[in-house]
Amino acid sequence: MVLGGGDADGTGCALGTADSGMDRALETVYGADGSGGGTRSGGGSRAGGLGASAPHVSRWLGDIRTYFPSSVVQVMQRDAIDRLGLSSLLLEPEMLEAVEPDVHLVGTLLSLKAAMPQTSRETARAVVRKVVAELERRLAARTRAALTGALDRSAKVGRPRHRDIDWDRTIRANLKNYLPEHGTVVPERLVGYGRAAQSVKKEVVLCIDQSGSMASSVVHASVFGAVLGSMRTLDTRLVVFDTGVVDLTDALDDPVDVLFGTQLGGGTDINRALAYCQSRISRPSETIVVLISDLYEGGIRKEMLGRVAAMKDAGVQFVTLLALSDEGAPSYDRDHAAALAALGAPAFACTPDHFPEVMAAAIEKRPIPVPED
Repeated sequence: MVLGGGDADGTGCALGTADSGMDRALETVYGADGSGGGTRSGGGSRAGGLGASAPHVSRWLGDIRTYFPSSVVQVMQRDAIDRLGLSSLLLEPEMLEAVEPDVHLVGTLLSLKAAMPQTSRETARAVVRKVVAELERRLAARTRAALTGALDRSAKVGRPRHRDIDWDRTIRANLKNYLPEHGTVVPERLVGYGRAAQSVKKEVVLCIDQSGSMASSVVHASVFGAVLGSMRTLDTRLVVFDTGVVDLTDALDDPVDVLFGTQLGGGTDINRALAYCQSRISRPSETIVVLISDLYEGGIRKEMLGRVAAMKDAGVQFVTLLALSDEGAPSYDRDHAAALAALGAPAFACTPDHFPEVMAAAIEKRPIPVPED
């Protein structure tokens, strides 16, 4: 979009009040020199930028909410943080109250939490909680519905009531009893959907890479962990790792506590994390391990792959998500991804909306629906 410039960039047309305000808001971040200020052809210098002034930032945040929709505001905030180095200002409560919350802002706040003054922490938690609540509203009902159905279908019932008969499985199980003269199948054995039960049917282990590049994935995985943890027929464990391993299962009832229990940044030791997860598996054939990582391994590659192979051989359903976010194609270690695929453990990026379908397929032990590139 081109709104204005020196002498209106030669058009001879002056901008109106609203357009001038929009132009100034854009120029602050997207100046011609790429750093929030610069010189346009056809006129004098147009200085932009927010500097280190909290009042200027607050005013700019108010301006962009006036001129642009929420989705655009979030993009502009993210670009301002990256281009103009405003991360330190997010440690101030008044700035946190002014920004438009989104997943990327949550990632930034989590990476800054160690430096965050006490006066900002409660405000930061409120910002994070707002984003988490919106994600839960969008994703929780669909996830519970998909997984509850998959859990019921995965349990075969030998003497089902009529309304619980799985006719597709029943017909396939009785094809040998087809009577050609009558054009029908005589079902000697009925296969039905399992009725919902209170006992745990599956164990799920979410193993999450908390390196800085995985920030959005950590946010979404924490929300899904809380949703899965609320389902009584699933025994859910949530583990985060860098070069160390932290089990946050006890915090699963509040994804905000999970997020503030993470420490974004640092190295990566996938092998060590998988060793911990493997040691906690009690029913391999009823366990699903979801590794969420870009696979840039700092540990021992051979041992990491050996652990995945051992879990697969024991009956564990193993899935690797290179990203759990809406950010598009991720950067990841292609050699490790190919090695895992060769072991029968698919590795692919997944959007939050696709995750329930992936988990449903794993529960039913059918092929994982890998999204097309």
